[in-house]
Amino acid sequence: MGTDNQTWGREFVLLGLSRDWDTQVSLFVLFVAMYLVTVLGNLLIVLLIRLDSRLHTPMYFFLTNLSIVDVSYATSIVPQMLVHFLAEHKAIPYVSCAAQLFFSLGLGGTEFALLAVMAYDRYVAVCDPLRYSVTMHGGLCTRLAITSWVSGSVNSLVHTAITFQLPMCSNKLIDHISCEILAVVRLACVDTSSNEVATMVSSVVLLMSPFCLVLLSYIKIISTVLKIRSTEGRRKAFHTCASHLTVVVLCYGTAIVTYIQPRSGPSVLQEKLISLFYAILTPMLNPMIYSLRNKEVKGAWQKLLRQLSGLTSKLTT
Repeated sequence: MGTDNQTWGREFVLLGLSRDWDTQVSLFVLFVAMYLVTVLGNLLIVLLIRLDSRLHTPMYFFLTNLSIVDVSYATSIVPQMLVHFLAEHKAIPYVSCAAQLFFSLGLGGTEFALLAVMAYDRYVAVCDPLRYSVTMHGGLCTRLAITSWVSGSVNSLVHTAITFQLPMCSNKLIDHISCEILAVVRLACVDTSSNEVATMVSSVVLLMSPFCLVLLSYIKIISTVLKIRSTEGRRKAFHTCASHLTVVVLCYGTAIVTYIQPRSGPSVLQEKLISLFYAILTPMLNPMIYSLRNKEVKGAWQKLLRQLSGLTSKLTT
């Protein structure tokens, strides 16, 4: 690459969370543990759903997709961040930065779309239970999942392309933990208002539109549940949606604060903390939320433990 200050250069430097060595080591240990819990927890959810035929339903089909998204999203950011905690030169190559931006944006968009699809699934289950199996048939579920993945990927491809065609200044220091879009755009030497408009538009399409669908679904669900006369019936209906609603609040809340108003959005430190929230905390909490609040998943887990215990007993006798 040339030395012109309007070129990208061969690499960027991520400033990360702290420059203090002891702090970085402590953060490394903490985030390694959280990342392992994230990966193992989500893979366990996928394994349980795969092995237990009682979980071969639309709800758990979408949950499998969500777990895969969570593991992939965490893996697109956390391993590189862990390496940088212990590295003196915290560089990331140009191609790796572009790839990280593409995958994190794509997987984030896919998750928002999946949460909207899961809200529709819960709406059909609560509001039209007699036609649930007919409405949420395998073909529809597959098409909805594919649409979620494709929409997130296309949006990410567009943003990655328009971001990395911007002329960059000589400063290649990214004040972030990863190649997050807002942090990368700040390095540009030109007016980035068109990029901010593009971010706003995609936020409306892939963030606010699914969020509105979720709200509409839950308005219908709550309206239906309140018409149920028995307290036990209302409790069961609300319990059906509790796990999904908890994840929706976690995921959509901070994303709306971050991306709907880029100019007046959060500070750099807040952006870093929000990225950590999505990269580590949310993917780690999701399997816990669905397993701790869901009797079907807990039942599948207990069944697997009994099978493993029986297999261990046979091997030792």
